[in-house]
Amino acid sequence: MQFVDHVIIEIESGKGGNGMVAWRREKYEPFGGPAGGDGGKGGDVILEASSHLSTLLDFKYQHIYKGQDGEKGRNKSQHGAQGEPLVIKVPCGTVVRDAESQLAIADLVEEGQQVLVASGGRGGRGNTRFSSSRQQAPQFCEPGEAGIHRSLALELKLIADVGLVGFPNAGKSTLISAISAAKPKIADYPFTTLTPNLGMVRKPDGDGVLVADIPGLIEGASEGVGLGHDFLRHIERTRLLIHLLDGAEALEHAMAASDDDDTAFAAFIEALWGGFLTIHQELITFSERIAQKPRIVAISKLDTLPGDWSTRAVVALQTKLAAQIASASAWPVRCLSAVTRQGTDELLNTLFIELEKYPAPEAVVEVVPDTIATNHDDSDFTISIGKNPYGSVFIVEGGKIQRLFSVLDEKNRPAVFRTLNILKSMGVFKALKRAGAQDGDTIMIYTMEFGYTDDESQDTPLDMEAMTF
Repeated sequence: MQFVDHVIIEIESGKGGNGMVAWRREKYEPFGGPAGGDGGKGGDVILEASSHLSTLLDFKYQHIYKGQDGEKGRNKSQHGAQGEPLVIKVPCGTVVRDAESQLAIADLVEEGQQVLVASGGRGGRGNTRFSSSRQQAPQFCEPGEAGIHRSLALELKLIADVGLVGFPNAGKSTLISAISAAKPKIADYPFTTLTPNLGMVRKPDGDGVLVADIPGLIEGASEGVGLGHDFLRHIERTRLLIHLLDGAEALEHAMAASDDDDTAFAAFIEALWGGFLTIHQELITFSERIAQKPRIVAISKLDTLPGDWSTRAVVALQTKLAAQIASASAWPVRCLSAVTRQGTDELLNTLFIELEKYPAPEAVVEVVPDTIATNHDDSDFTISIGKNPYGSVFIVEGGKIQRLFSVLDEKNRPAVFRTLNILKSMGVFKALKRAGAQDGDTIMIYTMEFGYTDDESQDTPLDMEAMTF
């Protein structure tokens, strides 16, 4: 199965149903009054974490999702049905970002965890809602509010306890196949592993430890060289790392350096240490937090090493770690051969002991409040007035104002007149006068334009017949 860990999707919540203009038509009730019902609320769009998914592959083929619209209102004051919410399943470990701002709005790590990413539009009110002692036969209703349309970036960060890091061909895939039931592709050429592999390692008590094999890193990986930089995010959630060093490659370097055993061994250690520092620096460059994770340093391909080199190498590397990297003094060093299984049991025992020391990390993603998903807020009474520099056109904007005009039928004169009176009660016309508006100036509020009238009685309702729009 193809591994996909980053996609962009388009979502849109359902539109609210339109309200209805209707009248009671019953026997012996000649003046029954308004009876138009409200439209139903549009369906929300929700993301839900599922342990049954392990990749974002499905979103590669379908990347547009739309919630169900609410039904329109009915006669006899019956409300339309609400749109059913659209629940989109994503793998556990998915980070949800707003594609425009790139801010993380959710980190879905637990089975069944949900996040609302777009609330459905409000249903329009029917003419029953506008009946009053002064207006007993309202001839208008509200259209449904539009749904929220936005782009989301989904980024998968695997949830694993242990991450395997190291150069290509260091033996990571062979190791994970030896200690778990995972069956990664194994071959003697660089970048055999193109995507992360997961393997479950069983502890003696029957519990499981999830190990992630990350594609080989090379120098410059954090800057985009090779493959590993694409997948370093998958070890951000791990509790510790197994840093695998290629013993066979270091041995070749040592044999080419000298025939003297001590000199060759010194070259062997320097080759191992140089490889360690290269990967260590790439981790630091990518994320200081990852570089500080506890580690087990393991020398692979033990079966290729002569004599007592494996024992001496463990001591030599532990000494270098303690002397040159402050946080590494407690990092165990082990030697193993995944092919012959030499040292793998010792490595696993060390792994289980080390894991007990380090609890599962807290969330590694800084999540910010999502103000877009529920931007149907009526509480924002801010008023912004700007003037077009090319003419006497005043542009009015604001949170509550936008909400009013999103459910306004501009073709219905009584509905427009009612909305303008609401704006007057909010102080919009007083604000326009303070901004310098004069008789005849054009006022633009979102998609509607009308002529300004300097009414001295600012606290009385507007005269609909005097308005031009």
